[in-house]
Amino acid sequence: MTLQPNRPIRVNQLAPTLKPSPQRAPQSFLHPFSPRSDHKDERKKGKIGFYRNSYTNMVKEITCSAPVNIAVIKYWGKRDKKLILPTNSSLSVTLDQHDLRSTTTARLLDPSPKNGEVGEEEEDQLWLNGARQPIEKDSRLSNCLKELRKLKAHFELQQPKTEASLPESRRALLIASENNFPTAAGLASSASGFAALVYTISKLYELPIEMTELSKIARQGSGSACRSIFGGFVSWEMGAASDGSDSMAVSVAERSDWPDLEALICVVSDRKKGTSSTSGMDGSVQTSELLQHRIEKVVPERMKRMKSAIKQKDFDSFAALTMADSNQFHAVCLDTQPPIFYLNDVSRSIIAVIEELNRASKAEGDGCLAAYTFDAGPNAVIYAPKRNMRKLLNLILHYFPLPDSDPFTDPKAYFDLSKETPGQLALPIHFNHNISPVWKQGSISRLIHTQVGDGPQVLNNQLGQGLLTVDGLVKSLKNPTNGH
Repeated sequence: MTLQPNRPIRVNQLAPTLKPSPQRAPQSFLHPFSPRSDHKDERKKGKIGFYRNSYTNMVKEITCSAPVNIAVIKYWGKRDKKLILPTNSSLSVTLDQHDLRSTTTARLLDPSPKNGEVGEEEEDQLWLNGARQPIEKDSRLSNCLKELRKLKAHFELQQPKTEASLPESRRALLIASENNFPTAAGLASSASGFAALVYTISKLYELPIEMTELSKIARQGSGSACRSIFGGFVSWEMGAASDGSDSMAVSVAERSDWPDLEALICVVSDRKKGTSSTSGMDGSVQTSELLQHRIEKVVPERMKRMKSAIKQKDFDSFAALTMADSNQFHAVCLDTQPPIFYLNDVSRSIIAVIEELNRASKAEGDGCLAAYTFDAGPNAVIYAPKRNMRKLLNLILHYFPLPDSDPFTDPKAYFDLSKETPGQLALPIHFNHNISPVWKQGSISRLIHTQVGDGPQVLNNQLGQGLLTVDGLVKSLKNPTNGH
């Protein structure tokens, strides 16, 4: 990697989604930090994330968020487990952070002693969704932090020396992160989580590197995390170098290039899946002959066709490729020994009704109305142009009525709820209504209606305005997702 310290970072600083900072945040912030001495007892009880001596320190803090991405050409399999180098390239759609995001606050403390004192807590700490995570036991997390520190140290050598006791690259980090959606349930929580962590620390360190370079670091945390470094439509180019230097995320198109493409996420289960993605893809690489055919013959051509469909806003081609790739991915899972079952009966019924919707639409001379895709879990993501979303919502709400505890609220105003009852079908004439039974309430626990979104964003750099209080206590900024 060629490091260019004077080259600007090419990234949009977007309007924040969290209060209270309404303006674009600067990249750094210094603020005096004077914790109470009695926090030592709270720290020992696990109530506080970080404790320092009572002398005044200068701390630096920033809070950022990163989006979920959902692949339409799937990544499944590694050729190098340590560097997380994929067996094939992949392509994804970044979703709107208003609905799905990971938020991370990173704080850097000055450990310089005063009057002979030194800080008590010198190791990094990470808190995820309010629970402390052992960094030393997570090699992927450790690798990301190591790479970020290595870059920071490189640029520090090029800066004038200061009287600071330790350079920033050698100081402890306090990190708090949370998701506003179910973790480990097929909604790409590791992707947005690692993207948020890497992006936030890069901003804390003020690293002058391109986003493609940053995606290589995020990749070492979670492969699909590299795609969450960009907004819009993103490819993860697998590369060929053994050191991973050419395995990176690349922007295919911006959100604004196809602004009317929307997504409906059907949360079938928010429980942790039985077979993790890491374990599942290892098994497929070792045992699935279909995966080898997919790697060599199928994916390269699909990547070309998908990029073309996106650039031309050709939804028929986009839909056909998306559904075919999802089905082949799950066929690979079934071809694995022992077979992996990520879909359940509700998932298969969703496939059936979307396929029938498209078949009936084509019979009337129209094109595809919607496209489903499933990652490693039972939850469906259904893409559709805005003009088709009302019909899609009616279809899903008819066959999969929501529980009374989480009713349809229509935040994007597709219905006049005072006069209409969503779920009343207005489908193509040739639609086979018997394609699926009407499931009991709660078979889909929640709908999340979202759209194509932008990449990571700086939310604020005000001490105590992120996921940490001024005194270092972990807090929550979580807002409900845009559920129906």
